[in-house]
Amino acid sequence: MWLFPTLDSMSTLFFKDSVCVCVLGRWEVEELKENTVPGDRGLVLKSVAKHHAISAMLTKAFIFDNKPLIVQYEVNFQEGIDCGGAYIKLLSSSDDLNLEYFFDKTPYTIMFGPDKCGEDYKLHFIFRHKNPKTGEYDEKHAKRPDVDLKKFYLDKKTHLYTLVLKPDDTFEILIDQSVVSKGSLLEDMVPPVNPPKEIEDPSDKKPDDWDERPKIPDPNAVKPDDWDEDEPSKIEDSDAVKPEGWLDDEPQYVPDPNAKKPKDWDEEMDGEWEAPQIPNPKCETAPGCGHWVRPMKNNPNYKGKWKAPMIDNPNYQGIWSPRKIPNPDYFEDLHPFEMTPVSAVGLELWSMTSDIYFDNFIICSEKEVADRWAADGWGLKKLVASANEPGMFSQLVTAAEDHPWLWVLYILTLALPVGLGVLFCWPAKVREIYYIFICSVYKVKLTSSAEDEGEGGEDIDEEENEVADGSQEGDMSNKSGSEDEMKEADESTGFGDGPLKSVRKRRVRKD
Repeated sequence: MWLFPTLDSMSTLFFKDSVCVCVLGRWEVEELKENTVPGDRGLVLKSVAKHHAISAMLTKAFIFDNKPLIVQYEVNFQEGIDCGGAYIKLLSSSDDLNLEYFFDKTPYTIMFGPDKCGEDYKLHFIFRHKNPKTGEYDEKHAKRPDVDLKKFYLDKKTHLYTLVLKPDDTFEILIDQSVVSKGSLLEDMVPPVNPPKEIEDPSDKKPDDWDERPKIPDPNAVKPDDWDEDEPSKIEDSDAVKPEGWLDDEPQYVPDPNAKKPKDWDEEMDGEWEAPQIPNPKCETAPGCGHWVRPMKNNPNYKGKWKAPMIDNPNYQGIWSPRKIPNPDYFEDLHPFEMTPVSAVGLELWSMTSDIYFDNFIICSEKEVADRWAADGWGLKKLVASANEPGMFSQLVTAAEDHPWLWVLYILTLALPVGLGVLFCWPAKVREIYYIFICSVYKVKLTSSAEDEGEGGEDIDEEENEVADGSQEGDMSNKSGSEDEMKEADESTGFGDGPLKSVRKRRVRKD
C-alpha cells in the first residue's frame, strides 16, 4: 500500500520528509470550519489568486503491472469555488525528479480531481501516454461524466474523490463512493490512445471539374410570358375606409405645455429652446390623428424575381474527400494501463477562492483498504455533517430564501389538501344537517296525524288545520333545534306551510 499519509500527521510529513514549494501561495494545517471532527485536521489552501505547490515522495514507487491503481482523497470547498482547481498529480519516476523544483511543467503520469471556472464544472482524469515510436508524451483526457457536478462544488461539504485504474485497461471515477464515470482507456479517451491506421493524403487535391452540386437550375426552363417581376409585394388597400372620428388636423405629438426652459439654457450656445414633444392627449380617445394613409396589403399579382426550378444534377459526383493512405505514424498500444511509474504526488494549483480543504490522501491497490480508509476519515465527517443538518422545515425556509418562487409552491401544496377536504367533506356536513331537520319535521307530522285520526268524524280540511296546529305545538316542544333553525331548514328544503300541508293531507288520506 502506498500512502500519502493522513493530514493529522501531515504537518510532520510535509515540512520534514517532503518539500513545500510555496509559489506565493500559503498552506496551513487546520480543522474544518464547519462539521469539525475533534482532533482531525487537513491541508488548507489559504491564498487567493496565487499559485500553490506542495509535494511528497511515496514510500515506494507504484509500477503499473498486474495490480490496479486506486487514488483517493477528500476535498471541501469551504467557501465554495469561483475559479480554481483541487486536483492531484501523480509525478512520474525519473532520475532528475527534484521536488524542490516542483511546478506546472514537472512531468506527471496522472492528473485527477475537481476543477471549476465560471459555470464549467470539470472532474479531470488525464494520463500522459508515451508514443512507442517517437518517445513523446501526449495527454489523454477522459470524457466528461454524465452527472451534474455542480452540487459537489457549492454545498461546502467534504466529498471523497476516487480513481480506479485496472490492468484490463478500464477505469472508474467515483464521488462519495458512487460511480460517476467509467470507461476504457482504449475507447473513451480524447484523443484516442492509438492513432488511425489510415489518414487523408495531404498531397491529394480536388480536381477542377469535380461537381459537388446535388441540384442545379433546369437549363431548359423558360420564364412564363405573364410573369411580371416589376409587381410590388405590397399595395394600398383600396377597400380601406378612414375610421370615423379620425382627427386629420391634430398632430400625433405636441409640445409639452408643462415644460419650462432650464435656467442655465444659453440660446447663443444651445440654440433656440423648444419644449419636448409628448403624445397628443386628443388622440388618446380618437382612432388616430394626422394625415390618414391607406394601409398596405399583400399584392395578389406579386411573383418576385423568376428563377428556374431545380433539378437533379446529372453530373453530380458527391462530396470530394482526399484519398486514404497508410498512416506513417501508426502504432498499436493494446495495454495503455502500463504507464510510466509514479514515485511522488503533489498539488500544483491556482485558485480565486481560499480555504480549500484536503485530507486523507491514499494510493493503494486493494479496494478494501481504500474503503476502510474512507470509513475512518470521510465516513466520520459525513456522520458529523448529517447530525448537524437542519430539520426539514429549516431546509425548506432556506431554500425559499434563495428561490422566492418556492413560497408559491409551498402555499399551493398546503392549500390543495385543505381545498379538497372542504370540497368533499363540507357538502356532506350540510346534507347531514339537512337530513336531521327533515326527520324532525316528519316525526312531528306523523305524531300529529295519529292524534287527529283518533278523534274521527272531521273532514279533511279540519284535519289539515289541526295537523298544522299540532306540528306547531310539536315544534315548540322539540328540543333538537331552535325555532329559527327549524324555519331556516323549512325554507331551505322547500317544506313551507303549503308543501307541508300537502304532504300531511296525503298522509291522512293514506291512513
